[in-house]
Amino acid sequence: MRALLITLLLAMLAAAGYFAYSAMAVEGEPIPTEGYVALALGAGFSVIVGVGLMVLLFFSSRRGYDEPPNFK
Repeated sequence: MRALLITLLLAMLAAAGYFAYSAMAVEGEPIPTEGYVALALGAGFSVIVGVGLMVLLFFSSRRGYDEPPNFK
């Protein structure tokens, strides 16, 4: 069973590599400077949102907001 899982995962990795290579090998016009700027801004914004959400997660966990209510 383990060998089947490893084979399946390696096949998926090979397929992902093939599709990535085929996407990079497409001929055409290069990405303009505005495209690189938009890509960088989108990636940066995604990282900022991810870090902010993780900060909120740790903040709520440390303050006890995630604990179940305790009615007495």
